[in-house]
Amino acid sequence: QVQLVESGGGLVQAGGSLRLSCVASGRSFRRYAMGWFRQAPGKEREFVAHIDWTGGTTYYADSVKGRFIISRDNAKNTVYLQMNSLKPEDTAVYYCAAEIQPFTVVATYWGQGTQVTVSS
Repeated sequence: QVQLVESGGGLVQAGGSLRLSCVASGRSFRRYAMGWFRQAPGKEREFVAHIDWTGGTTYYADSVKGRFIISRDNAKNTVYLQMNSLKPEDTAVYYCAAEIQPFTVVATYWGQGTQVTVSS
């Protein structure tokens, strides 16, 4: 069993940056591929970024490629999402997930989400 707790969301102006963190409980964290997803009001949840268990392989949605960076620190049971050059269309609730398939919204474990709001 893995429990995930996100933090770092907030309100930021367009062009600004935020770093989201997701702390996992459970000794199995380092075995799992991890990812970030987001859901905007009235829209379906969508894939944002994926990182494999080693941290050596990452994938990104086209909409965030070149602006967002996913990373992980297995010693701290933490995965991060550095978000740069934020746009109003990045406004959403961001979810961390574990044991995921890249480019899908399939995951075994989910966090509760953290709100990111980008003002124009």
